[in-house]
Amino acid sequence: MTDGRIRALVEAIHASPTQVVLYFSGGASQTLGWLTSVPGASNTVLEAVVPYSRMSMIQLLGKIPTQFVSRKTAEEIALLAYNRALKLSKPGSPVLGVAFTGSLASTYPKLGEHRFHLSTRTSDQLLVSTVTLSKGLRTREQEERVSSHLLLKVWKIKYVCRLEQEHKTPNRTVAIANACKVPATFASELTESEVPDECEEHFDEDQELEQLISGQICFKVYPFSSETHTLNTERKIILSGSFNPLHDGHLKLLEIATSICGDGYPCFEMSAVNADKPPLTVSQIKERVKQFEKVGKTVIISNQPYFYKKAELFPGSAFVIGADTAARLINPKYYGGDYGKMLEILVGCKMTGCIFLVGGRNVDGVFKVLEDFDIPEEIRDMFISIPAERFRMDISSTEIRKNRGM
Repeated sequence: MTDGRIRALVEAIHASPTQVVLYFSGGASQTLGWLTSVPGASNTVLEAVVPYSRMSMIQLLGKIPTQFVSRKTAEEIALLAYNRALKLSKPGSPVLGVAFTGSLASTYPKLGEHRFHLSTRTSDQLLVSTVTLSKGLRTREQEERVSSHLLLKVWKIKYVCRLEQEHKTPNRTVAIANACKVPATFASELTESEVPDECEEHFDEDQELEQLISGQICFKVYPFSSETHTLNTERKIILSGSFNPLHDGHLKLLEIATSICGDGYPCFEMSAVNADKPPLTVSQIKERVKQFEKVGKTVIISNQPYFYKKAELFPGSAFVIGADTAARLINPKYYGGDYGKMLEILVGCKMTGCIFLVGGRNVDGVFKVLEDFDIPEEIRDMFISIPAERFRMDISSTEIRKNRGM
């Protein structure tokens, strides 16, 4: 593949809406050079990490893998990259996690095979490809270039999927271009004996939500808002809740908070996991999500019920909360009675760049606003008041359910 064709392919990738996190270990690093040397890389590349040493890989995975260079390790790294991309991406953007782990030619003769594993993970698909290179056929530089080509582009070749035990003739394979839906088919640089072993797994919405509930993926975005394609901002303005049901108070509060922030992408967030109750079921989540589709508002389904964990998931965000929630946030009672622990956790939230916009709310039968609370000085600038004259609506989901006899 000539440099001109590489550049044209990378330009097409950058023109796509997909945002990518890449983890490389043991090869294919030229891919990053190609992606970042063409203007527009910031549209695509969110982060690239090279966990080259054993200890770096162990820390990335959080364990010692059975094999550092294996299909399973590539799958696990791709999932980590996908979750990282979710956290770093612009709201509503399609995201991609890319993983490469390889054992290529080195300064010393290797007893084992020269091989590598590629994996890409999107919201609804996992692709994994294993290639065993002909030993001694290429130099390290040549193996590096071949592996980089295959990670970047698409090729047309027959292969056998050992896991599924069936022959297939695809017109694409594991590659960044494929995941970005950029058409590109080239003659393979592999020999006839270097047949990729590739497997593909698709996930429907139910399976993705099950993965979220179990903690495999950190959140799922339903970008129902038309503003997804018009706002060029990474900052989220988030109103969290159970939304059982969603009501006008929620919609108005987020609208006012957005006008106060002036910059940011407004969205709702609901945790599938509750601190005191069983997790929501897939059917319950889908039913509540329908409410947001009807009103054209983006909703994020996460698996974190606590705000300090939400702050880690959505760094730099503005969380919109009621005074009742603010009261609980600064009450040591909810931190095992430990004031120091409360302060440590909230300072941690502040370090993520998050702020809290606080709307007035009935607390124990009395309407209260942010100014009614004694906020510790260390975190006072993290809380911003929504004036009562701009928003006051005493309606609650609990009252609505009571009135409906639910």
